Amino acid sequence: MPLLRAGLRAGLRSPHGGAAGHRRDGTGGELTGVLDDCLCDIESIDDFNTFKIFPKIQKLQERDYFRYYKVNLKRPCPFWADDGHCSIKDCHVEPCPESKIPVGIKAGSSNKYSKAANNSKELEDCEQANKLGAVNSTLSNQSKEAFIDWARYDDSQDHFCELDDERSPDAQYVDLLLNPERYTGYKGPSAWRVWNSIYEENCFKPRSVYRPLNPLAPSRGESFYTWLEGLCLEKRVFYKLISGLHASINLHLCANYLLEETWGKPRWGPNVKEFTRRFDPAETKGEGPRRLKNLYFLYLIELRALSKVAPYFERAVVDLYTGNGHEDAESKALLLDIFRDTKSFHMHFDEKSMFAGDKKGAKSLKEEFRLHFKNISRIMDCVGCDKCRLWGKLQTQGLGTALKILFSEKEIQSLPENSPSKGFQLTRQEIVALVNAFGR
Repeated sequence: MPLLRAGLRAGLRSPHGGAAGHRRDGTGGELTGVLDDCLCDIESIDDFNTFKIFPKIQKLQERDYFRYYKVNLKRPCPFWADDGHCSIKDCHVEPCPESKIPVGIKAGSSNKYSKAANNSKELEDCEQANKLGAVNSTLSNQSKEAFIDWARYDDSQDHFCELDDERSPDAQYVDLLLNPERYTGYKGPSAWRVWNSIYEENCFKPRSVYRPLNPLAPSRGESFYTWLEGLCLEKRVFYKLISGLHASINLHLCANYLLEETWGKPRWGPNVKEFTRRFDPAETKGEGPRRLKNLYFLYLIELRALSKVAPYFERAVVDLYTGNGHEDAESKALLLDIFRDTKSFHMHFDEKSMFAGDKKGAKSLKEEFRLHFKNISRIMDCVGCDKCRLWGKLQTQGLGTALKILFSEKEIQSLPENSPSKGFQLTRQEIVALVNAFGR
């Protein structure tokens, strides 16, 4: 199924039985053509996703390693007074009971670091090492020491996201398959404030330029897209990624919508009317197809990241450890198979075209890019609906991990085969977020 229909797996059906999400722009017209800022066309992405990627990534998401995500949904909003949490019962996230968590994930790799901790420093090192949930259980003592050194390494300069502290008592495991992304009824000023803050304060946009469909926009003034096309590539890419992320979230809300509730039993399904309202060219004054194209652009960026990070996982020292040896081996084999597919795609986005100016200016721009995205990850703690916050945090972290990968190519290429490297690392939390964000 094409990318949009894959995203709308419930099958947004038109009254005539056709699939409204089948590469459609909402009116029945095909969404086609080459994407801006890359040499890739929508049809090629659809075919590649349909026949190679989607069935495998869907299967991977069902594996224990990728279905349990540890997240802190109680972190306070750092930017404004809390609006109060959504009281709608469908906003609730059901945390996973301890008994349901696979032993290897729950133990946080502690069985691999059994060295006695006789003082607080060693205990701290063990706790740091416990966070690394993707490492082989058969390590030499030298490698174990290297992992502890690695865990001490402060790589915050490489992070594009504000990561949750997994050791916090407020951090809980969530089964993503039992808490699906869908429309919960969360809307209004609180939801609008989150997205408005993201676009208005973090997308390099001056106040004098108004986003499309903004009712406050003056009748005259600089066109948003005239302004956008005048930006450097890096800032255009940033906006398109955020717009694509927003489109992805909206598509899933349309595809899994609370249609009615009778006798306390909810009925979820695709809402074509809502899909049309958000993406139809006539309803959105031509904005809908742009949003959908940005979703394809987001897909390309995350696809490129998967192809680039393959060497990290191809090493024997890396396992997807849950404690079930047979399933762990199958999960890694499936992940490597997906990596092979991503490498075969012939229209990848070329990230080398970004931050390619003079070294000083490029470094400054990259840092600005990173800090803006990190700020957006912090804004996700301001979402009032727990289920929306869960999926917002996960998808933002997944995209942040993809960006971290794309701008760490040298470090990934120089990774030693049988021991960790201080130059590049991924926590289990980042790995799970990356795969599930791409799966979205």
